[in-house]
Amino acid sequence: QVQLVESGGGLVQAGGSLRLSCAGSGRTFSSYNMGWFRQAPGKEREFVAAIKWSGGSTYYADSVKGRFTISRDNAKNTVYLQMNSLKREDTAVYYCAADPSIRGVLLKKKSTFYDSWGQGTQVTVSS
Repeated sequence: QVQLVESGGGLVQAGGSLRLSCAGSGRTFSSYNMGWFRQAPGKEREFVAAIKWSGGSTYYADSVKGRFTISRDNAKNTVYLQMNSLKREDTAVYYCAADPSIRGVLLKKKSTFYDSWGQGTQVTVSS
């Protein structure tokens, strides 16, 4: 497993932007596909975005497509989530997660495929 630590959450007005970071430990970080998930109060954890270990492929939930961008810098063992045009419904705790498949071919949206999780960072969007 890899240790993950998220940062960058906060309070922002609707229409604003935030960039989340997820710092990972371990030499094999660059071999893992990574995902971002979120969980709002009273709701199940939902998929937001995923990125291939190489950074060459990405996958987004329909609800964030065109507004959020996932990227990674393997030299820094870090994955990012740039969030633009934020809406109140984006309010949630955001988690990054690692898919344990080494150099996995497929990007996955089910949380059960990920086995390492960060502690989460709160994003609150006000109107």
